[in-house]
Amino acid sequence: MNKRAPLIDGDGEVRELTTADLRHFKPAAEVLDPELYAELLKMNRRAGVRGAQRAPTKIATTIRLSPEVMDAFKATGAGWQTRIDAALKDWLKTHKLA
Repeated sequence: MNKRAPLIDGDGEVRELTTADLRHFKPAAEVLDPELYAELLKMNRRAGVRGAQRAPTKIATTIRLSPEVMDAFKATGAGWQTRIDAALKDWLKTHKLA
């Protein structure tokens, strides 16, 4: 007989999971159809899960930009930070820094 409390109560609310509950969980790769699992992995990667950075390594930084610049670049969709980097590289080609 199953002695664990149901995960969902009479109102359809999920109760807080316990450590004992988590011990019964299995990795998705073990319980899902392999094709479905592969598709979920692809979707997750497209959602921004990052792998190793390709060379040359970029440096994380904080920069303050005007709202107009941010709005314009963000309006172009995913990858807007990369496009800001490209715009700054292009600017460096025509401007000499002191």
